[in-house]
Amino acid sequence: MLPRAAAAQDAGPLRVPSSAGPISVETVTGGLENPWGLAFLPDGRALVTERPGRLRIVATSGTLSAPVAGVPPVFAQGQGGLLDVALGPDFADSGHVYLSYAEPREGISGTSVARGRLVEEAGNARLDGVEVIFRQEPAVSGSSHYGSRLVFGRDGTLFVTLGDRFSQRDKAQDLSNHLGKIVRIGADGSGPKDNPFVRMPGARREIWSYGHRNVQGAALDPATGRLWTVEHGARGGDELNHPEAGHNYGWPTISYGVDYSGAKIGEGTQKDGLEQPVHYWDPSIAPSGLVFYTGEAFPAWKGDLFLGALAGMKLVRLRLDADKNAVIQEESLLETLGVRIRDVAQGTDGALYVLTDETSDARLLRLSPAA
Repeated sequence: MLPRAAAAQDAGPLRVPSSAGPISVETVTGGLENPWGLAFLPDGRALVTERPGRLRIVATSGTLSAPVAGVPPVFAQGQGGLLDVALGPDFADSGHVYLSYAEPREGISGTSVARGRLVEEAGNARLDGVEVIFRQEPAVSGSSHYGSRLVFGRDGTLFVTLGDRFSQRDKAQDLSNHLGKIVRIGADGSGPKDNPFVRMPGARREIWSYGHRNVQGAALDPATGRLWTVEHGARGGDELNHPEAGHNYGWPTISYGVDYSGAKIGEGTQKDGLEQPVHYWDPSIAPSGLVFYTGEAFPAWKGDLFLGALAGMKLVRLRLDADKNAVIQEESLLETLGVRIRDVAQGTDGALYVLTDETSDARLLRLSPAA
């Protein structure tokens, strides 16, 4: 690991090797506490969530705002808290910002999604008209596996990834609940009429796909509009998938990992009717955050997928084959920093940005070609 001082904001950018040539790693801002989600405003500033319940605005200069007012109360225990953030497709007109978070519900908790209108006046920012538009049901005890990534589809609907809450993993195969599911909702929280289980008695109308464990990375392929995700396995078995409507991704019936005790999970690695991952990792890297790169800063990486790794402490680049059915190249980046990477996003300037996951002085980093 590099000495902490070597990565400090006033020490200048680091220079690290990559398949695209040397890249510069610059600290945009520090002083964050367990940041989780990252979204860019049209003017290049960044919205960053902190798991204890704060939403911040990071200026292009790196200045970190005071917490944005109006964020709903969160269950900030274990893996819970304020999680992802996304701009509404109509942000230019509506100012809508969407937040996913662990919501406290009478001593238990569940993943919820709220939206509000971002208002900035006299140097202060707030969310107005905040409303909860979706609640994962049922809420359960415990503080793990909230999932919680937010991705808008081309049609303006919103995909929300929902974890199995750890203790409830068998319910990932049950369509009467939201545990271990990816849901697709309208921008106002309504259930689209063309969702796959709308007409199935007893099924939740919001469900898009099921049999997931804990999806903490999601991105839309800009070329096809297809949703892609990465999810945590147990000991091994992290997966890259492109979840399709109505499909079952197997958890916990099949898995490429084993339980934390070393015990076998489910029935093996394959079963008829259950989807296979496009790619999997064993041992686990604990993937979190996912983005397709489309910028001009790194022409050699156009169309590639980037994801953060928590346990793996690196940024991973994946190249897919022409049909996008298989990973044909994998590259590990930023390993020398020795930090957990929670999220990755492309900035309005075409650079890549990553959030490190630390309880104090976590950072937003900018990756660009080295001069």
